[in-house]
Parts: sequence; C-alpha cells; structure tokens
Amino acid sequence: MSGLLNYTAGNSFLHRLNPVVKLVCAFLICASCFVTGKIAGTLIIIAVNLGLSLAAGIFIRSVRILLALVKLSIVLFLVQVFFIREGDIILSLPFNIFITKEGLVFSLLFVLRLVSATLPLSIILSVTRMNDISASLTRTFGISYKYAFALTTAMRFIPVFSTEMAGIMEAQKARGIEFDTKNFLKKIKLLVPLAAPLLISSVRRIEGGAISAELRGFNFRTRNSGWKRYPFRPADLGALLFCCLLIAGAVVY
Repeated sequence: MSGLLNYTAGNSFLHRLNPVVKLVCAFLICASCFVTGKIAGTLIIIAVNLGLSLAAGIFIRSVRILLALVKLSIVLFLVQVFFIREGDIILSLPFNIFITKEGLVFSLLFVLRLVSATLPLSIILSVTRMNDISASLTRTFGISYKYAFALTTAMRFIPVFSTEMAGIMEAQKARGIEFDTKNFLKKIKLLVPLAAPLLISSVRRIEGGAISAELRGFNFRTRNSGWKRYPFRPADLGALLFCCLLIAGAVVY
C-alpha cells in the first residue's frame, strides 16, 4: 500500500482532466458505493474503478491495492459477521456462535463498500500531481494556498513515512529483531519502540521542508501566483456527467 499516493506519469484521458474535476468525480464515485444498498451495485462500481485504472495505465497497481484491501476486508468481515445476530440463522457453530443471513449480507456489503470507496482515491492520486491539486483548489475555489498545501503535503508524506518505517524495520532486523513472528501482541510490542526514531526523523524532514518553503517565498504566495492554468474542457464535463449518471443509477438500483 506504500504506492497508494505515488504519481504515475502518463497522457491518458484521466491524466488530462482538470484536477478539481478529478476530485469531484472521486467523491461522486465514493458516494455512489454508499448510496446503493445492493451487493451487485458495489461490484459494478469496483469494476468501473478497475476499468478507469486500465484506461489510465495503472491497472497493475490497482489490482495490488485491491488485493491488499481484500486481506483487510477478510478480517473486518469476520468481525462483523459474528457480531450481528439479527435475522435467520444460516450457520450455527459451537459456543453459541452463529451466522445470520442479515449479518452475512451486511458484512459483505460493508467490506465491498470499503474497497469501492478506496479505489477512486488511489486512482485519482495516481494520475494527478499533488502540486496541481493544491494549485487548482486555490484557483478554482479561492482556498488559501496554505491550507491546500498542508492537505497535499500530508498526503505526500504518507508514502515517505511508510518507506522510512520500512528502513527502520530493516535496520532492526539486521540487529536480530524478529518481526516475522505470528504472535500479534509480540509484534505490536516490537513495533511500539520504533515510533520514537520514526517521529524524530519525521520532525527533521518536516522542519527541513518548512525552511525550504520559506526560502522559496511561501508566505508571499497568492491565488494568482502560479503560472499554470487549469481550464475546464468538454472532457471534464463528460467525466462529471458520467459520474452523475453513476450515482443516479446507484440511487435507482
């Protein structure tokens, strides 16, 4: 999942869309998966996401993210399905544990919504530069550049911190620490001490970034400081129309 927010260069239809339109489309696709109450509807939305990733040339990355989400979804599914006790019992287990029809449907819909709501964000961030997102938000909505920059910087540092954590773990493995243990509590106990070096390195990196931004005149930047323009084209209208039809179909279905 470390590559979730990494930009992938390209010249596809999605790459050329206005950054604001991409964000709105991602929001509409995410909303559509929560609007529909059918399992088939969420499966269709997942298929649409995979189709968009194929068109953008990031299909392999989307499949990897999907597989990672499936692993998490299995855990969440098991937690949900055993705690919902309303409805007709379809499977009875020892120790008064049983699975109901309502619990099965709700748990499956819950994890499918998690997957279908995560994929649009990963796709949009894979085909859009963070600088374009912050600049377009500032120009289109008049949002202060400081807030837009803070948002995009927070997203940009997630994979950086993930890589930093992986490096710290590799250093600890070289010292004989076994992170491959299957004991969950023991693994948590081994990971907690790593928070200190990760925090220290993160503060240093953030401080260096702040100094660099000030030297580039960050505090003097205004809405019209950027040289790049983000015009709205017919393709942007078509993308918005498609997403509106998708969410309307989710409501009707």
